[in-house]
Amino acid sequence: MGARILVIDDEESIRFTFERFLSAEGHIVATAESCGEALAQINRTSFDVVFADIILADGTGIDILREIKVRGLNSPVIMITGDPGIETAAEAVRLGAFDYIPKPINQQSLLHAARTALKYKVVSEEKEKYRTNLEAIFRSVRDAIITVDRESVVIEFNEAAMTLCGYSRDDIGKPFDSLPGVCGGRLAEILADAIGTGEPVGADRIECVARNRAKRVLSVRTYPLMGLEGVLSGVVMVLRDDTHVSDLESELAEHRQFHSIVGRSGPMQKVYSLIRALAAVQTTVLITGESGTGKELVAAALHRAGERSHKTLVKVNCSALPENLLESELFGHVRGAFTGAVRDNAGRFLIANGGTIFLDEVGDISPMIQLKLLRVLEEKQFERVGNSAPVKVDVRLIAATNKNLLEKVALGELREDLYYRLKVVEIKLPPLRDRREDIPLLVDHFRNGFNAKFKKTIEAISSDVMKAFLEYQWPGNVRELEHIMEHAFVLCSGNIVTFDHLPPEFMGASRIEHRSADDSQAVDSRAILQALDKTGWNKVKAARLLGIDRVTLYRKMKRYNLSTDNSLR
Repeated sequence: MGARILVIDDEESIRFTFERFLSAEGHIVATAESCGEALAQINRTSFDVVFADIILADGTGIDILREIKVRGLNSPVIMITGDPGIETAAEAVRLGAFDYIPKPINQQSLLHAARTALKYKVVSEEKEKYRTNLEAIFRSVRDAIITVDRESVVIEFNEAAMTLCGYSRDDIGKPFDSLPGVCGGRLAEILADAIGTGEPVGADRIECVARNRAKRVLSVRTYPLMGLEGVLSGVVMVLRDDTHVSDLESELAEHRQFHSIVGRSGPMQKVYSLIRALAAVQTTVLITGESGTGKELVAAALHRAGERSHKTLVKVNCSALPENLLESELFGHVRGAFTGAVRDNAGRFLIANGGTIFLDEVGDISPMIQLKLLRVLEEKQFERVGNSAPVKVDVRLIAATNKNLLEKVALGELREDLYYRLKVVEIKLPPLRDRREDIPLLVDHFRNGFNAKFKKTIEAISSDVMKAFLEYQWPGNVRELEHIMEHAFVLCSGNIVTFDHLPPEFMGASRIEHRSADDSQAVDSRAILQALDKTGWNKVKAARLLGIDRVTLYRKMKRYNLSTDNSLR
């Protein structure tokens, strides 16, 4: 299709000549004899090329040029002049005229100028389309994009960078390291490294606080911008906000371990939820569960998660002391209250004032202690032994027991009113056998702890030992597992715990077929091949998986004539 061309000249013969020559080329030609008529046509029609005489009756071709530029029209303007040497022609080119042609009009020169201008328009429109598309992509990308020159001066950034880093358009043209809040200078260091090497540079999980904003966790990638001759002209830096990923990982870690309580099983998640719900209230909590389930850890978590965390947490084992000593220990005494009372004793409740007191094995306290404890719960006061003056306290009470307190109430061993005062909210801790999926986590937790304690580098327990742990009933719960792991760490001199390192009572109680770590271990060829295939034929890892040492594995492979040719894959 022909182009739309506008010819502006106050001489009719010129207009006629242009129209005849250009129409013969298949173009659609419109003409105007003045600025006013030309602008009216420009308002109605989009022209591909404009020819304008410099001198018109009501203005100049330069006026037309300026108006086209102001409107942002992509129409090359070719000036028509009777004197190519006059200053106005040069001024027109300086102001953005595409070209100029002299009078009298030469057909060949006219058509050449028109073709050249139309080619320029096509290239210009393609370039503008690509620029617009790139700008749309640049602005729509959710990651922050920042471009700098080789001197680290900011060239451009997208809206995501403005949102993430708090930049404004006023920051363009400034040195990047002068912008406030750019991750403590870490991003500037990465940029400097990228500019210095001309190679891509990246970093993950950078903590960044920009312009009094919340802390963000960013991953950074930089890519060099190269000129036509392969010379570095700048760097584009892409910032990805990984805060949500970091938060999810923290949340996952919290679900695996909450205030030193290890476990991700469903029952433990319920315990964590209860602790969170109870942390902000000051109600009395009763923690129940078998011995060794972690009641003391839950009490500590309740204290640390609440508003009293900056105050004292006092722990008392009620079953460890006889009645008279427990009374003095809890409520204090004055000097001379009984034989041996040579000085005043504040008592645990007074020491815990403003904080938390944890009474473990509360089901074992005597009726007299029960009565005094009930008064503390109801009236927030007590009397020290040997003194009738009431002592006021503000204490949150957390109690724990492995006994059935309702049975004790039925037997008359525990006051019913005290039972209900203690059991405002109950947290039931599951036995370890009911949360077996937590056993590998607990094993790993204890392994890390005992490696540090005994200065060892034990890497794992054998798969057979883990299988035994998962099948065992654990009457002593987490405490029993901890003691067995400690026993194993004392005996283990290698890098993996095997059956030989476990206590005899565990081996007897668990009814597990004992596999020794020596060559008599009953590991058949198929089990070895399965372990080797699972570990990619890494013999160290395969031996660890089988619960044997590497020398034993080599001997068995030789005995069974095993190689990669025997792979089960």
